[in-house]
Amino acid sequence: MSQESNDSNEQLLSDEDQARVDHVVSTGVNSTNRKPFRPMLLIILLIATVTGLSIMSQLLVRWSGIY
Repeated sequence: MSQESNDSNEQLLSDEDQARVDHVVSTGVNSTNRKPFRPMLLIILLIATVTGLSIMSQLLVRWSGIY
């Protein structure tokens, strides 16, 4: 147990390498600039999709002669 605590107290990386590691960890490996999330556009697209599918299903029912 004392051997493990001594190993953890020793510096494993040089200051330059530790700075590189800290930079990568803080920025994220796959970080990208993205447009802000717009929930209203998502809601509008959802309403348009549901409405379009509903109209198509009503037209299909009338065309097939069920109603």
